[in-house]
Amino acid sequence: MEGYHKPDQQKLQALKDTANRLRISSIQATTAAGSGHPTSCCSAAEIMAVLFFHTMRYKPLDPRNPHNDRFVLSKGHAAPILYAVWAEAGFLPEEELLNLRKITSDLDGHPVPKQVFTDVATGSLGQGLGAACGMAYTGKYFDKASYRVYCMMGDGELSEGSVWEAMAFASIYKLDNLIAILDINRLGQSDPTPLQHQVDVYQKRCEAFGWHTVIVDGHSVEELCKAFGQAKHQPTAIIAKTFKGRGISGIEDKEAWHGKPLPKNMADQIVQEIYSQIQSTKKILVTPPQEDAPLVDITNIRMPSPPSYKVGDKIATRKAYGQALAKLGRVNDRIIALDGDTKNSTFSEIFKKEHPDRFIECYIAEQNMVSVAVGCATRNRTVPFCSAFGAFFTRAFDQIRMAAISESNINFCGSHCGVSIGEDGPSQMALEDLAMFRSIPTATVFYPSDGVSTEKAVELAANTKGICFIRTSRPENAIIYNSNEDFQIKQAKVVLKSKDDQVTVIGAGVTLHEALAAADLLKKEKINIRVLDPFTIKPLDRNLILSSARATKGRILTVEDHYYEGGIGEAVSSALVGEPGITVSRLAVGEVPRSGKPAELLKMFGIDRDAIAQAVRDLVAKA
Repeated sequence: MEGYHKPDQQKLQALKDTANRLRISSIQATTAAGSGHPTSCCSAAEIMAVLFFHTMRYKPLDPRNPHNDRFVLSKGHAAPILYAVWAEAGFLPEEELLNLRKITSDLDGHPVPKQVFTDVATGSLGQGLGAACGMAYTGKYFDKASYRVYCMMGDGELSEGSVWEAMAFASIYKLDNLIAILDINRLGQSDPTPLQHQVDVYQKRCEAFGWHTVIVDGHSVEELCKAFGQAKHQPTAIIAKTFKGRGISGIEDKEAWHGKPLPKNMADQIVQEIYSQIQSTKKILVTPPQEDAPLVDITNIRMPSPPSYKVGDKIATRKAYGQALAKLGRVNDRIIALDGDTKNSTFSEIFKKEHPDRFIECYIAEQNMVSVAVGCATRNRTVPFCSAFGAFFTRAFDQIRMAAISESNINFCGSHCGVSIGEDGPSQMALEDLAMFRSIPTATVFYPSDGVSTEKAVELAANTKGICFIRTSRPENAIIYNSNEDFQIKQAKVVLKSKDDQVTVIGAGVTLHEALAAADLLKKEKINIRVLDPFTIKPLDRNLILSSARATKGRILTVEDHYYEGGIGEAVSSALVGEPGITVSRLAVGEVPRSGKPAELLKMFGIDRDAIAQAVRDLVAKA
């Protein structure tokens, strides 16, 4: 790619013809569906034609081949033209395009990975470039391969801050294998975009972020070929001035046509007009990739040895997480860690010290960190672990939600959960994180309570498909499990029991230890309680919880360092709804907290040992 060779006139005409075929397919598909975004597709027709049939190197019948160049359609509403490309390349039957948006078809309204040619779901705007950064980082630093990553964005989404987080990331890490194409078609959904066609302003912004930037006529295949043919030692932004609805007479560059298909009679007329401009129906052969991406195996990743903790020793689960991650990194060089400038608090710094080449510092940009992890995980190239204060993942909830839609296998560790972090106060306290991650359909939610269970959670997460969340705490608590204890997803533990138990108390993390301390207080009063550690909050071990409840006169008390909404108490209540004779009482944080010492805060919000003991007494007294 170092030297640009101008295509001959025959090739240029073939690319123009291809662009027009893509236009026709997009118009026909959206008209047949009765919905969609034909005007957004038409502005990008030449860009897509040049990208897929001149610039990119890939195997059209094997879209997820690890050697292929990657493409991310960040403006996901232009999905019909992406589908048209893969029909033009021979992967999709052309007649399938007319099934766009039908429930019987995989061609959804926006790209999703059930389509083999789609690596990441898009459509929530502003996220594609971050995912592309993860793919490019993986290609340059982990795979050390020649594949390149292309990301096409719309100008409307450039108002999203996450785009500029990604722009900064790409520049910091010199991702010279990343090319962003900005489709500047002037019009948003309801209004013109703020800069409209001021391409020089876009250029200055991209250059300020450290990108090599080129302005082109986005409808000139020759200018596009030349722009894509320039290799630089920095990421490249191609600012393509285009017109929304290009080729649709009477609609091109007109407002109020976003997301509207053409009526059939209009579509038929426009298709005829565009078709008359096509000189040849001969299709362009795709150039295959250079095959230099290494083989990768991320299956069956196991700890090299059992946990080394001894019962009674004290360690914070956040530190146990860092030690476990570094340990797991020794057995597979595709375990990677990402952090947002909190590594000395989440203890992912232990991984960084041991495996510096596999640690990605994402700085204080949690949204982009999640998107980068999504990109790193595509095509099963890595097993990412993202670490941050649990509270700060809330700002990246949309990226996490889209990661699930992307069928991503990503692991999150949220430290500093609950009021037990103490003096830092409520802005740092994760009190909504269980609710957030439980709401994700593909999520597994781990809440380990000591060093042994934390290490087991890290190992299980690395081998579990979907989104995994590990909730860790700041206080140092005692090891309660032997190193040979077996842990499995959806398998709770009975930590304390007797034949005379009167209440089942369910706690996790800090509150599990408070429950054990409450048991000691109550034993002096000849009141025995059964203490359960759920280990995974989702999925929950319903059978063990139910059998324990029946053994303790149907009485359950949940206690958690989390708000009432969406946490352990609601998970247990949901699991047991409709079960006769079962009563669930709950202790949780009921209002916005404040700064204070951990013990003071646990007491203030009624989730410490004394509060647990009193709640048990009340339950027993009611009987």
